[in-house]
Amino acid sequence: MAAPFRALVRLSHGENVFDLLSRRRRWYVISAVVLTICIAGLLVRGLNLSIEFRGGSDFRVPHAVTATTVADAQGVVTGTGLPEMTDVVVTTIGTNTVNVQTRSLTSAEVTEVRGALAHWAGVPADQVSYSLIGASWGKQITQKATIALVVFLVLVGLVIAIYFRDWRMAVAAVVSVLHDLLVTIGVYAWVGFSVTPATLTALLTILGYSLYDTMVVFDRVRENVHELPSHRETYTTAANRSLNEVLLRSINTTIIGVLPVLALLIAGVFVLGTGPIKDLSLAMFVGMIAGAYSSIFIAASLLVDMKERTAEMKDWRRKLARHEERERLREDTSGSGTPEIPVVVAVDVTEGPEEADAEVSAPLTATERHQPQHRTRDQRRRTH
Repeated sequence: MAAPFRALVRLSHGENVFDLLSRRRRWYVISAVVLTICIAGLLVRGLNLSIEFRGGSDFRVPHAVTATTVADAQGVVTGTGLPEMTDVVVTTIGTNTVNVQTRSLTSAEVTEVRGALAHWAGVPADQVSYSLIGASWGKQITQKATIALVVFLVLVGLVIAIYFRDWRMAVAAVVSVLHDLLVTIGVYAWVGFSVTPATLTALLTILGYSLYDTMVVFDRVRENVHELPSHRETYTTAANRSLNEVLLRSINTTIIGVLPVLALLIAGVFVLGTGPIKDLSLAMFVGMIAGAYSSIFIAASLLVDMKERTAEMKDWRRKLARHEERERLREDTSGSGTPEIPVVVAVDVTEGPEEADAEVSAPLTATERHQPQHRTRDQRRRTH
């Protein structure tokens, strides 16, 4: 426990603790496995669309809401003996209204179900309201939601590219958002929760949450990248330092945001049993966790991979390599134990003025310093 605590303390002081971006392939593999499982869920199980999307019959019954109201209403509908009545959705509205949703019913089936619900509630049949939701309405909603999502992603990509002046950041952010959407939808497919309008609301919410977390990371990356020459580091190193600086903040934000959503999910599943709270909370719970993960491990990794392939970053890495090589050679020379002593080599005065004014400095080894100087006969005569 001491080591993780010390790591958190170092993170809180802005130290570069974790080398996250050197393991980019590991994060890609983990995401690929998760996405494969999610896609398999969509292909094998599919989405459990509510009647707002696939059409159906909707009944509203005036009845006092108690702890057993939902189960009692479901039993009344299935007790009619009509076929394909197992997928009945019962929710409560306020304290005195029960909403019952079934598949599309014929006129005779509507009369039978309405009569059974009226008998159960102890009211006349005409007080049980009925409405038919066509499948075409659900298709229109789905088409409009898809168009809105595409427009949203395009606009978000343009805004990010203009704000950061880098289209690569826009691409990385949009890919991370699509990652979060696919993970959330895949979890819905495997769990079997109904996809309702509340689910769409939650998806739009997690889009904003994921983008906000990604923007925090990218903004810190942009600040640290400006310091590349002074720090003499690569783009990957600067981005990794940025992740460490915002990692603790992202963890805290995610935990604080997920805890109340988890409470809603538990209440919707184990207390209410059904209803929009369960659908809304599941999408937000999965989306917020996926958004925090993708902002740190997917968006930043994609950005680094795209930036390191540019000619500018390749040239910068070559400059850093040359600088490191010079530093290494300098350390090797200074640590060899042979001091560098400059020596002035005398030049014959008979030479021209240009050569006489020149002084050549060269390092001598210990052996060369103790060798005697040999003079010519003319030089010995001049000294006498």
